[in-house]
Amino acid sequence: MNFKPLSNHVFLEPIEQDKTTKSGIVIPDTADKEKPMQGKILAIGPGKLNDKGERVSMQVKVGDIVLFKKYGPDEIEIDNKKYLVGDEDDILAIIE
Repeated sequence: MNFKPLSNHVFLEPIEQDKTTKSGIVIPDTADKEKPMQGKILAIGPGKLNDKGERVSMQVKVGDIVLFKKYGPDEIEIDNKKYLVGDEDDILAIIE
């Protein structure tokens, strides 16, 4: 399925975090509720317009693995699979 986000929106596939540490300690769901999450960018918009009407290019690209705000993007479900749609401003960092 093809997606074409508008403006500075990004379409993300969430990456589930490991619930167990290397030493075998299980981390409960409640422990990381406020932490940023990771996702892979599947599609990006063309960028938003500035005050002069010029398009500001996106700093992320398709395929980037990013950290984003937990409650920033909206969750949607398509064909029983969960995705996230948010603004580029919801992204905190690109993981290299």
